[in-house]
Amino acid sequence: MAKVLYFNIDDTLDYEKKLLNEWGIDDVELLEIKDRDYKKTFLEYAKETDADGLVVEYDEVTREVFDACPNLKIVSLQSIGYNNIDVAAATDHKVCVCNIPGFCAPEVAAHTVALTLDLLRKVTFYDRSVHQGKWDPLYGYTLHRPSTLTFGCVFFGQIPKLVVPVIRALGMKVLVYAPTKTKEYLAEYGCEKAETLDGLLAASDVVSLHCPLIRGVTYHLMGDHEFDVMKESAVLVNTARGSVVDEAALVRALKTGKIRAAAVDVIEDEMSEKSELFDLENCVLTPHAAFISEESFYEGRRRCLEHLVQRLSKKRDGKPTDVVNGKALGLF
Repeated sequence: MAKVLYFNIDDTLDYEKKLLNEWGIDDVELLEIKDRDYKKTFLEYAKETDADGLVVEYDEVTREVFDACPNLKIVSLQSIGYNNIDVAAATDHKVCVCNIPGFCAPEVAAHTVALTLDLLRKVTFYDRSVHQGKWDPLYGYTLHRPSTLTFGCVFFGQIPKLVVPVIRALGMKVLVYAPTKTKEYLAEYGCEKAETLDGLLAASDVVSLHCPLIRGVTYHLMGDHEFDVMKESAVLVNTARGSVVDEAALVRALKTGKIRAAAVDVIEDEMSEKSELFDLENCVLTPHAAFISEESFYEGRRRCLEHLVQRLSKKRDGKPTDVVNGKALGLF
């Protein structure tokens, strides 16, 4: 019987157990541990259960965990990002790391558009002002017709492909910085290619981030230099990952007027739930909610479980989909 440890995952595992029953899978056991106070470390729990599979949300799965769990065969994530997993260590131990790309693309796209329009129409700023007793349609910064503006998209995956048609329907020009995409490919979506990030930043009225967090590549992609390059009238939208932005640099840019405003769904230190951004009037915030819907919630859980079953059940072929390190492991 293969054992899977679900650690500090929200909700019960009733849904997963129901799916196992429906799929006729009786050789995979699901173990649930909730310890928000960390009376024991995650490493201790992983060693004690001697799990074949792990499911985590925010906890880091380090090389030490892989060293201590010789029977581990798969780490399955209920998320797109996998920056909390030491993928190199997983590969060294021949452990699959699976994520669930695209499971919440419609939700994040809708949230991106919502935050963009919030800033372009000052929705949150007007709301705060009216609640303070000020009925002033000219309150705050000057508004402009969307057709006069340029929307700058940093990277171009599934989510931007859903965002762009809405943005273009409003008449905005779309500029994309995506090193792996050709000019011809982007033109098929009605977008122009920016050859450099600086070029996009200098030309855009809205800068929307859609890049994964990759250490040494996109970590602090947006810093002091990048905010200096942006227009003072420009706004930033981040529904990607908190650490693709140097948060201290963003705070400085907002305080000093280097950029006009920002709308962010993610912060650098979400575990502490604290940020200087919370005190800034020209920053609209949502609590990492862009991916949320009932449909995405259950799709993510189902796909996460499918990966576990594909890898661990003797009734499957041992080759899950969406394996981040699949090529390195020779799975495809």
